[in-house]
Amino acid sequence: MPTRQGSDEDLLRLDRQVCFALAVAARKVIALYRPLLEPMGLTHPQYLVMLALWEQEPRSVTELSRVLALDPGTLSPLLKRLEAAGYVDRRRVPGNERTLAVSLTAEGRALREQAERIPPAVVERLGMPIEELEKLRGVLDGVIAASR
Repeated sequence: MPTRQGSDEDLLRLDRQVCFALAVAARKVIALYRPLLEPMGLTHPQYLVMLALWEQEPRSVTELSRVLALDPGTLSPLLKRLEAAGYVDRRRVPGNERTLAVSLTAEGRALREQAERIPPAVVERLGMPIEELEKLRGVLDGVIAASR
C-alpha cells in the first residue's frame, strides 16, 4: 500500500533522512570551529591535517589521504597552503622520489599548544555531556565503516 506524501510513513520526508541530519550537524559543528581556528590561521580541513601530523610525522601524502579520507587532489592544495603558512614541509623521500613526505615545522609543532584548547571549547559550545559526544562518535564510526 503506498504511503501518503507528508505522512509519518513517507520514506522521503526530509526529517527521516540520515543524510540530511548528518549534513546539517556537520555544517553546524564545523561552524563552531571557525572562530577558534581563525586566530591560528587554519581552516577546518587544515586543522584535520594538523591533527593527523601532531599524532604522527612524517607522513606520506598517500597515508594522510587514507587517514583523513580525502583524495590526494583535495589534500594537495591544503598541504600547499599549510606549507605557505610555515606549518609543514613537503619533501621527496630519498630513494623513493615518487613519495612525498609531510613533516611539521617548529612553528607547526608549536601550534599544537594553542590547538589543545579547541576540543574543550567545542564541547562547551555544544553544551552536551562528553559521554553523549563519545557515544555519538562511536555511532558515526559505525556509519563510516558501514559505508565503505
